[in-house]
Parts: sequence; C-alpha cells; structure tokens
Amino acid sequence: MSKSPRFVLVTGLSGAGKTQALRFFEDLGYYCIDNLPASLLTTVAELISRSESVRDRIAVCVDARTGDDLLNLPSYLDGVAELGLTPETLFLETTDTVLIHRYSESRRRHPSSPTGSIEEGIQRERELLGPIRDRAHLLLDTSALSASELRERIAAMFSGPRELQTLTITVLSFGFKYGVPPESDLVFDVRFLPNPYYDTELRDHTGSESDVRDYVINNPHGQDFLEHLTSFLKYLVPQYEAEPKSYLTIAVGCTGGRHRSVAVAQEILRLLRDLSYDARLRHRDVGR
Repeated sequence: MSKSPRFVLVTGLSGAGKTQALRFFEDLGYYCIDNLPASLLTTVAELISRSESVRDRIAVCVDARTGDDLLNLPSYLDGVAELGLTPETLFLETTDTVLIHRYSESRRRHPSSPTGSIEEGIQRERELLGPIRDRAHLLLDTSALSASELRERIAAMFSGPRELQTLTITVLSFGFKYGVPPESDLVFDVRFLPNPYYDTELRDHTGSESDVRDYVINNPHGQDFLEHLTSFLKYLVPQYEAEPKSYLTIAVGCTGGRHRSVAVAQEILRLLRDLSYDARLRHRDVGR
C-alpha cells in the first residue's frame, strides 16, 4: 500500500455512546467493524496491511462484550503497531450516575454483570478497561455531550488523513465541584481570581457577558495571570503541535464553572485564534 491507513480503535464503557460514535465514523467514510473480539484485532490489522482494496480509514469497536480478554487489549494493539500501522484509541466514558440512569431507562442487563447489579457491572468493566484507558490517545466523557456535540468532536479529530491532520484545540470551561474533565491535557485553576458570585448584581450572569468578564479580568491579578498564561501557551502549544499531536484539550476551572472559568476560557480562545490555531470552545457546566 502506498500509505498506511488510519486505524482507530473505539472502546470504552458500555452505555457511553460507542455505537453512536461508530455510526459517525461511518459517515466520515471509515470502514467500521463493531463488536470485534479483542483477540482478532491483530488478525484484522494484518489483513488490512496486506490488502490493496481496503479503504484508507478503518474504525474498529472492541468493548466489554469480548469479556476478560479486554485485559490483553494493550498487547494486541502493540501487535497492530508491529505490522506497520499506527493505531489510535478513542475511549468513551461517562459517570456512574449517568450510566445507571441509562441502563435503568433501557431495562437492559449490563454485559459485565448479566446476573448482578448495574453497579457491579460498571465497576467490573472499569477494571477490565483500565489498562487501555491509561494509554488511550483521546478520552471523551459523554455525560454532558449531545449527539451533535459528539459528532462534532469526532469529525474534528478524525475527519482527515492522519498525516495531514492539524492540531485541533478544545478550550473547555468547567466547575471543580463537578469534577475535572477526564479528557483534559492541560488544566488551569482560576479560583484565585475575583469571584463575581459574591456580587449580587453579577451572580445570575455568566462569564460570557462583558460585565462579568471585566470583573474577572480587568484587575491586577487577572491582567498579570493573562500575561503569564499567554507566554506559557505561546511556548507550550507549538511543542504539542511538533509532537505531533492531533488534538489538545485545555481545561479552565473555577468553583462552579459559570463565571471565572468561562471568562478566562474565552480569552484563551481569542489568543489561540489570533495565533491561527484551529480552536473551539465548550462550556461544560455553565448551565448547572
């Protein structure tokens, strides 16, 4: 083959959206295989590496339905790499609360606990998937993602040939009280900045509004922080780009994810776009 095909492994927790994600990969022109036993991953990769007719983009889903052999998934991926392919792993997950709700609504049994509780199945699956999660190229928490948002994230990161992929940056605001986003590559804690929550005229507004933004940014602490942050990102982002890395998530957190993190995230987005990076913005907790 003239060039190595793009080979994506889609995996993660049952109920986190893998089937939906695989449909989106199909829409992007990927040849998709669902519910592949983990032990056949290397076999499929070998057939792909020898074939002249296989498409140049392949997405394979391996998950809990393969059983305890999930523990061997990292070694199977190593075998794929030895064949000359460069596998990328997309790991989808969500919170236990959301998973329990989804399974309760669907009245389905959890595949990792067919005779036990949903909670037991989730815990067992997290144990089995732990090794592959640790080496995943991209973690996506789908707890608060709509179908269109999931489609957008997948398209941004996997729509083109890997060798032509440019660095895509997501700037993500969040509230520490709801947990640090697991997909974060860089996390900035801005809880030291002046908090509009304690101003009764600003409390019910968000960092997207100019009055709140000015309260957070237009003061000695805010200006000094932005100056240092700008220098830091101007140095660091090109290092990720040179790695090369296809996607980078910069997370900015305050207490509730409504005021300070939103304002600072928007400043980071403006900086990155001024530097001609492909950057997008998401406010995870602003509506909570």
